[in-house]
Amino acid sequence: MSFVEQGFQVASPAVQVERAVAELRYGRPVLLSDGSRSLAALALDSVAPAVYDQFADAVGDRHSLLLTSHRAMRLMPGAAQDLAVPLAGISFAQASQLAYGLGASAPDEWHTADRLMSMSAELARLALLLPAMVCADVTGAEHHFAACCKLDHSLLEGAGTARQNFEIVVRTRVPLRDLGDSHFVVFRGGLAQKDQIAIVVGNPDLARPVPVRIHSSCVTGDLCGSLKCDCGDQLRNGLASMKAAGGGVLLYLDQEGRGTGVGAKMRAYGYQHRGLDTIDADAELGYDVDHRRYEAAVAMLRLLHIEKVVLFTNNPTKIAALRSAGIGVESRVPVTGEVTVQNAAYLQTKKDRAGHMLDIEALLAAE
Repeated sequence: MSFVEQGFQVASPAVQVERAVAELRYGRPVLLSDGSRSLAALALDSVAPAVYDQFADAVGDRHSLLLTSHRAMRLMPGAAQDLAVPLAGISFAQASQLAYGLGASAPDEWHTADRLMSMSAELARLALLLPAMVCADVTGAEHHFAACCKLDHSLLEGAGTARQNFEIVVRTRVPLRDLGDSHFVVFRGGLAQKDQIAIVVGNPDLARPVPVRIHSSCVTGDLCGSLKCDCGDQLRNGLASMKAAGGGVLLYLDQEGRGTGVGAKMRAYGYQHRGLDTIDADAELGYDVDHRRYEAAVAMLRLLHIEKVVLFTNNPTKIAALRSAGIGVESRVPVTGEVTVQNAAYLQTKKDRAGHMLDIEALLAAE
């Protein structure tokens, strides 16, 4: 029996989005449509300069650069919307500087980006690329991009639903230092069918609210002991606290750099070395304060039959995300780490600008 006979002739919405994401990451254009218009979109973060030039030729130099409202405000204080900047005569290097370079000048010409162009940034974020999109209206001239992946904009609006489709792949005992026997539960699903991990320590009582921490991956802090953040401390202290409570579950989510990816995170680190705080550094790259999503965490908790939790967190967004999905957050336990010369400003920024529930003064007094 052929794949067509088995019903594989039409790709699911999630698969169509994933194909478009893969094309962007390979530096190729994607056609985004709303039924009446077609937009050819290219991610500046992944495209080769030669392909950038070919794209400009193909659209007759009618291409524009998307500046998200966050990037636009860094270039033009007071700007509050996504902007489209004409790129005729603008080289790849010049476009890159305008899109995410530190110290770039405001553009001489711009107009408000339309909805379809703004939506291309969401595709870039799903691809873990900077939301600096090179776009051109190709309505009526789609044949010039006949070989490119095509995507209806409505599929991006439903991408969140795909993030909730997970299944348990394997559950295995793993002895951990200072924690004893724990279990690693691997889940697979969501966009790109990523593997996510739940670490079950001790013997949590599912009949009562379960101690839970939602921890987003941080390769620099968790793995390498970076002094710029408190992520590694939060990981280890959270596990130890749940063990002391009789057991709990740590959901380790693949969301590096607050959901922007490790490449963008390292770019932001470079800007922080030059004096910017973590939020302003991300804004230079076109990002909002936090792009993490928690549909996967909700799906994982449900597959573990956990409906009520004691959440180990300082982040009110995590509490809101679980409650909005019907998971009962019965109480909160703060999770802290060592305050150092290198991370004190970072922690203060999380409190002052991201709303994290941190008592910096008390933490400093305890050192």
